[in-house]
Amino acid sequence: MNLNNYEPKKVVKELNRYIIGQDKAKKIVAIALRNRWRRKQLSLDLQRDIYPKNIIMIGPTGVGKTEIARRLSSITSSPFLKIEASKFTEVGYMGRDVESMVRDLIEIAVNMVKKEQTTKVEKQAQQRAKKRIINFLMGKTNEKSESENESKTQAFITSKFEKGEFDEKEIEIDVEQMIPLPKLEYITNQGVEEIDMSISDMFKNLFPKGKKKKRRMKIKKAYELFIEEEKNKMINTDDVIMEARDRTENEGIIFIDELDKIAGNYGKGSGPDVSREGVQRDLLPIVEGTKVTTRYGIIDTAHILFIGAGAFNVSTPSDLIPELQGRFPLRVELNPLTAKDFERILKEPENSLIKQYKALLQVENLELDFTNKAIEKIANIAYELNQTAENIGARRLFTIMEYLLEDISFKSPYKIGTKFALDDKFVENSVKDFSENEDLSNYIL
Repeated sequence: MNLNNYEPKKVVKELNRYIIGQDKAKKIVAIALRNRWRRKQLSLDLQRDIYPKNIIMIGPTGVGKTEIARRLSSITSSPFLKIEASKFTEVGYMGRDVESMVRDLIEIAVNMVKKEQTTKVEKQAQQRAKKRIINFLMGKTNEKSESENESKTQAFITSKFEKGEFDEKEIEIDVEQMIPLPKLEYITNQGVEEIDMSISDMFKNLFPKGKKKKRRMKIKKAYELFIEEEKNKMINTDDVIMEARDRTENEGIIFIDELDKIAGNYGKGSGPDVSREGVQRDLLPIVEGTKVTTRYGIIDTAHILFIGAGAFNVSTPSDLIPELQGRFPLRVELNPLTAKDFERILKEPENSLIKQYKALLQVENLELDFTNKAIEKIANIAYELNQTAENIGARRLFTIMEYLLEDISFKSPYKIGTKFALDDKFVENSVKDFSENEDLSNYIL
């Protein structure tokens, strides 16, 4: 989607389709998104000096932190990466180094651009693949001029092919031979991922390219294979990489979750703190702006938008090292969800849980109908459990809905036209033991 079409109010309106509440957070990310468009309207000299204002979202789990960032990236078709800060270790210790997040982001961007390019050439690739199949069936090996009889034969074969009459017919074609490469990993300061990638590339260069082998397959499968081959022929890899690098550097979004887990006071006194502050110091140049070497070239991180997130119930953002705090100038607190919020989450979003379960069971010929009182009851139970047990936010609804519909799902399939109405009494009776005992051991939270 074009950034120019998304003024802050429109961005918030788009986010409201999927996320309930958290208006302050939506407003801040919408402004950040618009500032990217504003920057692109300036001269190149001025663009270089305008950096994104990175954000820290503070709030308990399940209130929408990740979803806001993910939806923001989908609005703009920006490369988006979600990573947990706790997965990184200081350079010199076993684990992933922080630069790997940039390498992961450029991989995502390359795949995104390649997918867009393949979509553009889809129809042309289909035509070329069909022509190859038709020529194969006619025994033609070159594009020499056709006689009138050959033209009629070709039209006849084309008609039968388009109707699918040749789909199950087997043919023998030449396909590129795939050589399995060894999986090699070396642990160095450069990072496990980058070394493994370089070794794989080296092995690819050692083996001859374009080696073909004979394979028998059905025409339908051969047609699909030819389409992929034609797509790859029409896509310029250099253009894909250039576009992906530009998107990564100017539109990329990295969402760093569990930022509170590397803050100074988190888990203090519970064990050796060998790398928590070290990870922060390693993150600092990435967030501030540095050049990272990847297989697609050097990536400048200066204009990538970083969104940090965490519950910060043990530590606070002020426990981060001062230099890193300064690289996240914007902070926004997300509100815990109320019973009314749960009720809205169940009904209003385009991908609401109620709509999802209705669609799933409709496959089994069952039509579900939730009364308003039933939805209200589910919301109240979710809220109460979050108050008395661990607060896991909207994820609590997944647990309750699975428990509520367990017997209904188990008894499927149903006869066509079967309807089932769920009211507040059904909800109360179904989850009575569940809500009283709070035995959540059988459910993934």
